[in-house]
Amino acid sequence: MATGAVPSSFTGLKSKENVTGFTKSMDFIKLSDLQRVRFRRNKVSVIKNSKSEIVELQPASEGSPLLVPRQKYCESTNKTVRRKTRTVMVGNVALGSEHPIRIQTMTTTDTKDVAGTVEQVMRIADSGADLVRITVQGKKEADACFEIKNSLVQKNYNIPLVADIHFAPPVAMRVAECFDKIRVNPGNFADRRAQFETLEYTEDDYQKELEHIEQVFTPLVEKCKKYGRAMRIGTNHGSLSDRIMSYYGDSPRGMVESAFEFARICRKLDFHNFVFSMKASNPVIMVQAYRLLLAEMYVQGWDYPLHLGVTEAGEGEDGRMKSAIGIGTLLQDGLGDTIRVSLTESPMEEIDPCRRLANLGMRASNLQQGVAPFKEKHRHYFDFQRRTGQLPVQQEGEEVDYRGVLHRDGSVLTPVSLDQLKTPELLYRSLATKLVVGMPFKDLATVDSILVRELPPLDDNDSRLALKRLIDVSMGVIVPLSEQLTKPLPNAIVLATLKDLSSGAHKLLPKGTRIVVSVRGDEPYEELEFLKGVDATMLFHDLPYAEEKVGRVQAARRLFEYLSEHCLDFPVIHHIHFPKGIHRDDLVIGAGTSAGALLVDGLGDGILLEAPDQDFDFLRNTSFNLLQGCRMRNTKTEYVSCPSCGRTLFDLQEISAEIREKTSHLPGVSIAIMGCIVNGPGEMADADFGYVGGAPGKIDLYVGKTVVKRAIAMEQATDALIQLIKDHGRWVDPPAEEE
Repeated sequence: MATGAVPSSFTGLKSKENVTGFTKSMDFIKLSDLQRVRFRRNKVSVIKNSKSEIVELQPASEGSPLLVPRQKYCESTNKTVRRKTRTVMVGNVALGSEHPIRIQTMTTTDTKDVAGTVEQVMRIADSGADLVRITVQGKKEADACFEIKNSLVQKNYNIPLVADIHFAPPVAMRVAECFDKIRVNPGNFADRRAQFETLEYTEDDYQKELEHIEQVFTPLVEKCKKYGRAMRIGTNHGSLSDRIMSYYGDSPRGMVESAFEFARICRKLDFHNFVFSMKASNPVIMVQAYRLLLAEMYVQGWDYPLHLGVTEAGEGEDGRMKSAIGIGTLLQDGLGDTIRVSLTESPMEEIDPCRRLANLGMRASNLQQGVAPFKEKHRHYFDFQRRTGQLPVQQEGEEVDYRGVLHRDGSVLTPVSLDQLKTPELLYRSLATKLVVGMPFKDLATVDSILVRELPPLDDNDSRLALKRLIDVSMGVIVPLSEQLTKPLPNAIVLATLKDLSSGAHKLLPKGTRIVVSVRGDEPYEELEFLKGVDATMLFHDLPYAEEKVGRVQAARRLFEYLSEHCLDFPVIHHIHFPKGIHRDDLVIGAGTSAGALLVDGLGDGILLEAPDQDFDFLRNTSFNLLQGCRMRNTKTEYVSCPSCGRTLFDLQEISAEIREKTSHLPGVSIAIMGCIVNGPGEMADADFGYVGGAPGKIDLYVGKTVVKRAIAMEQATDALIQLIKDHGRWVDPPAEEE
């Protein structure tokens, strides 16, 4: 089972059952459903949809080794239309496209602590969750589940309970008698824990492995049918089996194939009360995996609901941002039926951001936000290939260096008010510049350019000097056209609209003036034509926040399609102007969803967030967090931090805070903080170093996926982690605080 290519000159593939014809344009087929067919001397398998039609595959993008169905992954890419799914019943809660997006969380108590778990489940239910998941790792925990269920029923709580199962088919069989849903991880339910070994399988060997999975999994499916239980086939990027990785790599493709093996068994047994999930700690991988899953479900004609989540998202704003990028991106395409925001916080703290995301997704689909239909030919759905706009190039005769107004890895722009200009040193610090004798200089996480909507009067020398000093260190100062015409600031970059371009107002500026053009993205194409006649330094994609029907994501896709079609390589900044009084979580989730849904596709070169009553540092940090969450610009330590559950072997919140306090100054370093290793060391695929609970009171340390030190006493573990980072040459001392 691998991917094969067939020459375009062939006329057909023969199997014992039939002869299948192909058109000459069909070059790619994929081994998927175990039906072997023969082409010349090669054996291959093919995808078939519900009509038994062979479906063509193509490279995800030019030169990509990943083959994907030449198929859609959502109902529409130009508006939010909820994908039609069947209804799956979890206890008394219905999941699917005919129902609201359901929100859920997971208990953090020891499952054997019946009273403590019951108390936490009640608080979760009272907080508004629709479902609650409980880890069930052994027989004692399974026995406790009966007491938990009975106690909740006696207290008149009927919230559906979901059993989280890893490695333990007998435990799943036991708990299926009392819980409403069983989550199984295809990577470790029947396969052994991954050792990250490349294995060689013959066709017979592979078939025997699949038969073993069916033998182990079938009794659980039959029991779920008998008791009316639901199931989640939940693939984790970090716990793919060696067998899957040997064929597909540590990839979204492998995640999908792992889940499909289990789904085929369910379907063979006529069990359809299940949902899928494709979780990863990297939002970009997560989005790719779900899209690939959906593309193949469309091919197969399957309509199973989706559980969405970014696993090990972390805590605070970081965790909310990563979740918004991953979950919000899919919601904008009408995908997802139940969601969880996995935070290194209490379960009750997960519910509010989860609800905000669900409300955002439901609103977009109810309004069917979007733009008029257009054809997409240039966006890469399934693998990340960034469209990089042309960075500013220094022009002959320019007095200042404009090359720093944008950053190659993604730019952060921010608005600056007249009041802020009156306290220059405070402003410089807010922009995260380094100060040397009161003069600003750019640093690793300094804002790249600022937007000044109102210029200081011509006689306000101090404010104008503050702007000049920023321009002198290659920070862009962007001002509206009307302001520059009436109160000109030397070497400022001028913000114009398409209307300004059509009227020729920009021609009143001195020759050589740098220009930024603000566009909505949904303008008539004849208005966008004016972009061809201007040498813009960058574009702002700026759609008013109050728009009801026009979708920001879809309008931006339309704009990028136009730019690509006409070979216009302007950098594009996502400009989002939030209203006064917006809640911080709504701002983070809104930015992560609106801009993140584009940046994960490589569409965009930076972010500009405006919110009139929000703290300046908060907006700057949110912008950098967004870029880092989209795997663009890395300006601080990256943490892969799991939420607590009953398997957790230490206080995750306390230890996470301790490690962050001592390591948060290490940009480019990624640290995994894991309460246990149930999801496998592969969950730390993105991490350089891992701090993992190995036994009560003991910590194992990892470099990448390899354990290098075991059973370190917790009291010494943080220092041992720091020493490990030093031993690998990744440590720098924290910067001295400026007086």
